[in-house]
Amino acid sequence: MFRILKKSLKTGVVTGQHPAAAPLVEASASEAKDKAKPFRSSLAFRAVDTGSCNACEMEMNALANPVYDIERFGIHIAASPRHADALVVTGPVTVNMERALKDVYKQTPDPKIVIALGDCAINCGVFKWSYAVTGPVERHVPVDVRIPGCPPRPVDILNALQELREGSNKD
Repeated sequence: MFRILKKSLKTGVVTGQHPAAAPLVEASASEAKDKAKPFRSSLAFRAVDTGSCNACEMEMNALANPVYDIERFGIHIAASPRHADALVVTGPVTVNMERALKDVYKQTPDPKIVIALGDCAINCGVFKWSYAVTGPVERHVPVDVRIPGCPPRPVDILNALQELREGSNKD
């Protein structure tokens, strides 16, 4: 055991820094900036999977690891839509999840922000012509912010949430 510890201390840090990403936040309406003003100190979001392949969820889960650590920015994942300021919707809306998405949207208190995360949520992506898909998120609930990518990198998601929390979205 001491041999391994000595080797670790002698080697030092071997991991590299992740590259900084360009901001990819695309606001669909100028109201998103005004809606985000109450959330300057913290932002709680509820993740809603409406039929994705789970790649976007894996990238969102990476936000909670020690590399990105969204908690230090005052961004939290809410367990209930009643405690959320924003909804992060991933995947195209499937037949089975259409009603559930609308229910979650109604349960979220005002002012609510809806974030479409990933290409599937924005335009159905690779699931576009599936018989089980009823369309993108925007067809069912109003979307304020879109974060493109298949899947978007965690740093892109973090930048979008940080810009939203600070109220400095791009119009």
